[in-house]
Amino acid sequence: MRKIAVVLGTRPEAIKMAPLVKALRNSKHLTPVVIATAQHREMLDQVLDIFDIQPDYDLDLMRPNQTLPELTARLITALDECLKEIQPSAVLVQGDTTTVMAASLVSFYHHIPVGHVEAGLRTHDMQNPFPEEMNRVLTGRLARWHFAPTQSSADNLLKEGLAADSVFLTGNTVIDALFDARKHPSKVARPIEPGRKMMLVTTHRRENFGEPLQHICNAVLELLEKNPELEVLFPVHPNPNVSSVVRAQFEKHPRVELCAPLDYLSFIAAMEAATIILSDSGGVQEEAPALGKPVLVMREETERPEAVTFGVAELVGTNTQHIVERVQRLLSDPAAYADMARGASPYGDGTAAARIVGILESSFAASDKTA
Repeated sequence: MRKIAVVLGTRPEAIKMAPLVKALRNSKHLTPVVIATAQHREMLDQVLDIFDIQPDYDLDLMRPNQTLPELTARLITALDECLKEIQPSAVLVQGDTTTVMAASLVSFYHHIPVGHVEAGLRTHDMQNPFPEEMNRVLTGRLARWHFAPTQSSADNLLKEGLAADSVFLTGNTVIDALFDARKHPSKVARPIEPGRKMMLVTTHRRENFGEPLQHICNAVLELLEKNPELEVLFPVHPNPNVSSVVRAQFEKHPRVELCAPLDYLSFIAAMEAATIILSDSGGVQEEAPALGKPVLVMREETERPEAVTFGVAELVGTNTQHIVERVQRLLSDPAAYADMARGASPYGDGTAAARIVGILESSFAASDKTA
């Protein structure tokens, strides 16, 4: 059995890697070795428990108020020791976090091939999102296998000059995880009464800290004023750049439910209960369309243009009046709402993990024959 190191550090990584861990466990030729860097501690642990994943190595690297240089240095040193001990046949990373970049770099130093899950997402702006665009571009130069979730992601990689036989269109494992998680019942934080509408709001991106976040809060307040039937569920990210601003604005508002970040099952229940989702999250852009929920993306650029092109997501930025205008349109125009809430997803059919494991098995079988 070949050992495949699966490296994850944040909640979104754990969600999207959980189907791969499961598929690797079912393989006759490959076995997973899970390395948790714990770039996000509590939010990561929630997901690992849900999907019954016990890390083989828990590096526990998170520190309060950690800077990117400090985190990167700890990641590189810890992962170096870890990979020396495991000596895997391949390393799998997902997405665009600092964990992904560091694991890819250390794997390169050890001549271990890297499989990049959710490869090829691009905004073509190194500062937006920061540092995620740099992380995924660098990983794209270091990886051996590029598992692209959509055709446009695959096209991005081919345009960058990567070999066609290294790029694979697999779909997104987030849909695999979503389909699996929906089998487990959960309750939304605040039950929605008949005749009421609920807007789910999440924000955590670094580029929205400061003035953009204040604009977002102002938009939510204006929408509540305009729509007496509207309630807001706002899971508050623990980063003080987010929590201090959000709690100051909404702590005493009678129609705003502030809560800690929801576990994955509860968050899916919240998305299903929501009328509209307002978010800057990448994963929500993928999950909400599959659940038939309009998602308005509070960013200027997105590396997930497929949902926007498909008409089930919309970029609204962080301008207060623009957010209000676009949300109000959906609340007031049933035809516009129905057009976005049609339950269509461009991100896959729930079998991405099986495809990825099949590609790895075939690749190793081919290399064994030529050895």
